[in-house]
Amino acid sequence: MENSEGVDPMKLRTEWIDKRKNESNQSQMHLARKGVVTEEMRFVAKREGLDPEYIRSEVARGRMVIPANICHPNLEPMAIGINALCKINANIGNSALSSSIEKEVQKLNLAVKFGADTVMDLSTGTHLDETRTAIIEHSPVPVGTVPIYQALEAVHGKPENLTPDLMFEVIEHQARQGVDYMTIHAGVLIENLHLVAHRLTGIVSRGGAIMAQWCLHHRKQNFLYTEYHRLLEICKKYDVTISLGDGIRPGCLADASDAAQFAELDVLGELTLRAWDENVQVMIEGPGHVPLDQIPMNVEKQIKVCHEAPFYVLGPLVTDIAPGYDHITSAIGAAVAGQHGAAMLCYVTPREHLGLPDLDDVKQGVIAYKIAAHAADVARHRAGARDRDDAISKARFVFDWKKQFELSVDPEHAKALHDETLPDDYFKEAEFCSMCGPNFCSMHLSQELTNLGQENQEMRIQKKKERQERLLKA
Repeated sequence: MENSEGVDPMKLRTEWIDKRKNESNQSQMHLARKGVVTEEMRFVAKREGLDPEYIRSEVARGRMVIPANICHPNLEPMAIGINALCKINANIGNSALSSSIEKEVQKLNLAVKFGADTVMDLSTGTHLDETRTAIIEHSPVPVGTVPIYQALEAVHGKPENLTPDLMFEVIEHQARQGVDYMTIHAGVLIENLHLVAHRLTGIVSRGGAIMAQWCLHHRKQNFLYTEYHRLLEICKKYDVTISLGDGIRPGCLADASDAAQFAELDVLGELTLRAWDENVQVMIEGPGHVPLDQIPMNVEKQIKVCHEAPFYVLGPLVTDIAPGYDHITSAIGAAVAGQHGAAMLCYVTPREHLGLPDLDDVKQGVIAYKIAAHAADVARHRAGARDRDDAISKARFVFDWKKQFELSVDPEHAKALHDETLPDDYFKEAEFCSMCGPNFCSMHLSQELTNLGQENQEMRIQKKKERQERLLKA
């Protein structure tokens, strides 16, 4: 089955990967630094409307990543970076209390349908391997995980029983399955844990809390930090992109931009350079709750401290007062973060803080974040970013309802809202909606009062003719 690019990604990536099987390091960064423009880079360049050599140079520099595990051949390559279009991630996955493999695959398909650029399987319940395998097999987009969840399951939920060998065994197992990027909480250092004592919500990252508990129980340094070289060897072998997790991220506005958050960020900057020394791709995860006025500073600080590695933010939520509506509170922050340089936005659903998202929550989260990412691209003056806005505006002015629906982020929903309040089919194509009616439509009046361009006049005449013909046939 061909994808939107007119190619069979399963077949092509298998051939691409086979050509490079003798490379000692399979990562896109390693190849980019050798001067090789890979097929994945060419594929990305076509999607982004950029030159392949430019993509290679950005990957070589570390300012762009192409998460593309060699064991995920059905992947359609994409790029995350400040000089690419702003991307969004959708979190899916089961819990100990809810969902099934079938439901998670449905969530994946729905997220991809509405525009998710990557998905993360954050399953913490049963059948972890089977769920992950099903998601990877069905996913044309990169799949991310947090491996420590499966490691914790292996020790029956007791963080103190984790061992480095078990952790790296799980990481390599997931790499062999085809996971494209992994959240690794290697920046949670024992000497910084006292900095969270004053917080209202402590450590809200599950992975961060697990590693903090392990460090305190054993009175030892985080083994993901001390044995980071073992992670890098696995990533080179399979081309897994490291997503350096913000394990001490703030979980409420009161805790944002504190000493604990920025102490960890400094460590992530160090770990970025260590990964790049081994030609391993890296992106950096960012805070989840930040007041609106602090977002630009947070993004700019990350870019500086982490040497321009792509920034991947959760939200951020700009207020804590709206449980049930946090896809809105976070999309506001996400748009601002994207405008100031965040490369990927992790969606938040209406069920954030309340429960496991269902299918409708996934849809609402993805749509909110597609809007935020697109708004960020427009604000950053990306080439062609506003073309769709201008096209829908033109259609709106000449009452081309069909074109408006086609260009919207959710055509079916837009059409349903338009049609349901109109009395019969005749009015569904009329030059007004139920808000203004036939006599108060400002655009209709504007067309009569202003000298329209020849193009708009012709479009309006043609649309009116088409409507009349359809009515006569009816």
